[in-house]
This record gives sequence, structure tokens and C-alpha cells, in this order.
Amino acid sequence: MDTIFALSSGRPPAAISVIRVSGPGAHRAGERIAGVLPEPRSAAVRQLKHPASGELLDEALVLRFDAPASSTGENSVEFQCHGGRAVVDAVLAALAAIDGLRIAHPGEFTRRAFENGRIDLTEAEGLADLIEAETESQRKAALALSEGGLRKQIDAWRERLLALSAEAERAIDYDEDDEAVDPALVRECDALAAELRQWLERPRIERLKDGLRVVVAGPPNVGKSSFLNAIAGEERAIVTDIPGTTRDHIEVPLSLEGVPLLLTDTAGLRESGDEVEAIGIARAGRLIEGADIVLWLGDETPPAHPRLIKVHSKADLPARGPTPAGGIAVSAVTGEGLKELLERVGELALTLLPSEDAIALNRRQAGHIEEASVALGTADQSDPVLLSENLRGARAAFDRLTGRAGVEDVLDALFGRFCHGK
Repeated sequence: MDTIFALSSGRPPAAISVIRVSGPGAHRAGERIAGVLPEPRSAAVRQLKHPASGELLDEALVLRFDAPASSTGENSVEFQCHGGRAVVDAVLAALAAIDGLRIAHPGEFTRRAFENGRIDLTEAEGLADLIEAETESQRKAALALSEGGLRKQIDAWRERLLALSAEAERAIDYDEDDEAVDPALVRECDALAAELRQWLERPRIERLKDGLRVVVAGPPNVGKSSFLNAIAGEERAIVTDIPGTTRDHIEVPLSLEGVPLLLTDTAGLRESGDEVEAIGIARAGRLIEGADIVLWLGDETPPAHPRLIKVHSKADLPARGPTPAGGIAVSAVTGEGLKELLERVGELALTLLPSEDAIALNRRQAGHIEEASVALGTADQSDPVLLSENLRGARAAFDRLTGRAGVEDVLDALFGRFCHGK
């Protein structure tokens, strides 16, 4: 196993930079640069010197960790040095000069933590999400996953599965005169399958990560682009009095009280002989169909959508008629109604996103939980041998979920999301 090193903190300059070394040669490398290392899980100030020339590089805080009680499960050393570019480059160059050390690949520290059993695959996915989190809701969801929330739940499910499997195996060995499966065992299988299905019905993490798609739609020249610019707080869409100005959709990512949104302006819906505009109109129709929330501007009959808000735009104009029932009067010029509208959007968003105290599944995790649910739900209730095989299938699904087996195809993609020092 190679010994690896990398800068783990942000790109310099900074007040402090953290350089990590992990692997069988980590302590030896630390001693060559910092002299005598402190006691395990302790910190001490040391002079960092080049191992060949003895040149003083920096004075830094040095921490030592012994396997398996480290983040990677290996011997490791951390140098918390001054964060100037020259200092960081000098320390990294000194480490590179030591035989047996190499720069870490992206995500290699976390991958070693996974391979050494310090974390499971769900926790690794949570760490990747935590690094990429841009809103408060994303941060909380990722933190719950990275701290082992789903892993603990899976462990509880596995314990129940093992108990059920043991009972099924006992029936095979000792109940030869009675081929029927104990009804209590069947009920336990059904109960676990039902619990898994309840988890599958929860809102998924993808909407929280990618943002809810809020589509602004309506006929031409009803103020959609002005409305989008008012919500975004900047000029993102071209605004003219000429109908059909917006030919293609424009996307603006926003955070509404910590909730990520992708606000999308679309081409005005009408019959058009202009080929380019017609393409934009067709795309607008598809975006409306796939939207999480639709904000409909204009007096025409809106399309059918389960989460549609009628917006009475240009409410500041004297010629505008009364606000339709259930609609919200909004003016992009004066700001009238924008607060009320965003509050309505926020209320709808909460029905689509996982609650802050709930663990949200991603697509991969949900797929394996569904495999386990199907295995339990299709278990043959009359033959203990077939039931036992189904229970083994459910356990295998959980093994793939946590990364114990059959996940080589996802590991490179996952750990490639990390930086070199994570």
C-alpha cells in the first residue's frame, strides 16, 4: 500500500493550511520532516525541515494518528502550517522527495477510509454531498448521511433480516414434517417489506441537491422575463415590448430560505410560424410538464398541473383587471406581491422536499432498498427453502447498499467527486 499525501485545506493563500499524510510510511515521513512526533491523537509545535538539505520550511502544528484510530484507518500525520503558497509548495515538495510517498488521487483518503471499514458507502456519499452543499437544507441532509444516519438504520434492518433468516433456516433443518412456513415469520417479513416501502415513499435527495424546478410560463408579453428578473434581483432575461422575445428557456439558480430552486423563464405559449420560436415554445411545453411548480402569468386558461400558482402580473398598471380567484397580484416594477408569492412557493416546496429531521435517499440507495423490499414481498410463504433464499437476496441488496459487496462500478465515480486531499 502506497503512502499518500495532499493539501487537504483550501487553496492558498490562507491563514492555515492542512497537509495530510496517510499510509504505512506516514510516521516515518513525519519524523523525517518534523523530528520526534507527538503522542497519538496529540498536537505539538515542530519545526518542519527538508529531509535532504535540512532547510527550515516552517514552524507548524503536527498531529499523529495511529492505525486503526484515524480517519483513514491507517497511520497518518497532519501538518497544520502557515497558509502561504510558498510554504505549502515547499512542504509538499519535501514530502515528494521522500521515497515511497506520492500525491493522493482525488478522494483517495476517503476511499481508504471506506476500504478500511471506517465508513460505509452511504457515509462516503454523505461526505461528497456535504462538500458540494450550497444551501442550508443541503448541508443538513448531507450531514445526517455522513454521520451514519442511514448506516444505523440499515444495521437495524440487517439485524432483523438475520433473525428472520435464522428462523427460516431452523425451519428447514427441524420442521421436515411440516412444509408450511410459520405465519409469524411471514408477518415479520411483510412488516419489514412495508417499512422499506414507506422509506421509498419519502421525498428523495435529488430535488434537494439539484433544486426544485420552478417554471415561469404563460403567453407572450405578459411580463415573464421582467418577473424572473425581479425575483432574481438582477437582469438575467432580455425584456422588450416585442412579443416572443424569449426564444429559449433561461435558468436562474436561487436559494429560498435555504431551499434550492431552479427558476426557469420560458418562451411565450402561442401559435407561431417562426421556426426558432416554435422550437422554444415546444421546449416550454415540455418544461411545464416536468416542472415541480409552475408560475402561470396571463389571463388565459393555464395548463393542468398539480402545483400551479396563478400570477396576476403587471399589477401596477391601471388598466389591469381584478386578480383572479386564488391568484396573486404581482408587479415586477414596484415589487408588489413578490413576498407573498415566494412564501407560497416555499409552502409548496416543503411538500416536495425531505424534512430536515429525515434521512433522504438518493437514487442508488433507493434502488437497493427497493430490491430488498421486492425480495421480501415476493417471498414464497409456503416453502421455507424459497423463503430463506429470498431473505438472502434482501441481505445481498443491503450489502450493495452499504458497499460491502458488488459496488466496484460506483466507487470510481463517487470518490472522483472529492478533491485530492479528501
